[in-house]
Amino acid sequence: MHDDHPDGQQFRVAGLLATAPNGQTVTVYAGSSLNTERQAVSGVRDAMLIGLPALLLVVAAVTWLVTRRALRPVENIRAELAEIMDGDLSRRVPQPASRDEVARLARTTNATLAALEQSVERQRQFVADASHELRSPIASLRTQLEVARAHPDLLELDGLIEDTVRLERVASDLLLLARLDAGEQPRAERLDLAELVRDELAHRSGDRLPIAAALPDGAFPVHASRTQLARVLGNLLDNAQRHAGSTVRVAVCHGAAGAVALDVIDDGPGVPPADRERIFTRFIRLDDARTRDEGGAGLGLAIVRDVVHRHGGRIEVGDADGGGARFTVTLPGVARSTGHRP
Repeated sequence: MHDDHPDGQQFRVAGLLATAPNGQTVTVYAGSSLNTERQAVSGVRDAMLIGLPALLLVVAAVTWLVTRRALRPVENIRAELAEIMDGDLSRRVPQPASRDEVARLARTTNATLAALEQSVERQRQFVADASHELRSPIASLRTQLEVARAHPDLLELDGLIEDTVRLERVASDLLLLARLDAGEQPRAERLDLAELVRDELAHRSGDRLPIAAALPDGAFPVHASRTQLARVLGNLLDNAQRHAGSTVRVAVCHGAAGAVALDVIDDGPGVPPADRERIFTRFIRLDDARTRDEGGAGLGLAIVRDVVHRHGGRIEVGDADGGGARFTVTLPGVARSTGHRP
């Protein structure tokens, strides 16, 4: 219990009953002043009021210094990246020696810069090669037109038409590659690959060699763009016509796991194993691809690969039975009952 002293001080008093040796019950009281407790609390409060602002200031300063030091690598990465984006993609951001999140950020940024540099370099090379390919037919057209203007009797319409057709083909190939690079999705539909091959063979003209087709009865459904698959078939047949000795064959069959396969076979010199990946590079011609006019612009097989990959398929080059090259295009099949891919 609490009790007030006449001088205004407060005491805490405790009472305890006790029994004396003679059997008499007495009450024992003990008291303690509360001033000591109040002075201690008051001292702590005053110390906190005086020291807390200073403590907060110290904590804020330490936090700022630690945070600034921790984020200094991030600022270095940001500053370096800002300079890199001004034009020099060969530079890389500084990578800390630690294994924390900042180091992982630097590694990811450098990997992104490397991929961006490669993409820009490919784009520059593509533009340079495209300009080179377009320069030849344009220069030929200009020369023939200038000669025709000076000497109308020397005008060769066949040459003008041939150069114009070549220029149109190159421009069409470049436009398709640009669309594929831009991520344009093909307008896919359900179609029968064997039927598409029959239609395209019926409309071909001017082939150097006849084309033998092995198209079994039955449906070979795929989900693809008819226009782009027709371009794939046409480019493969044009390539076979340029290199075949006497025979060009095309066949359609069922592959593994419900896939559909398209084979284009010729009896030419074939493709060496070392070049079977390189031939799908844009503007690449093998040594035996003859002249530019005979070998094309080097875009046909590149378009084939890009279109096939865009449709979820794959293309492989192998040896034909009896010699020559076999180009095999494998596309995901379509379930006959549901009309969807398995």
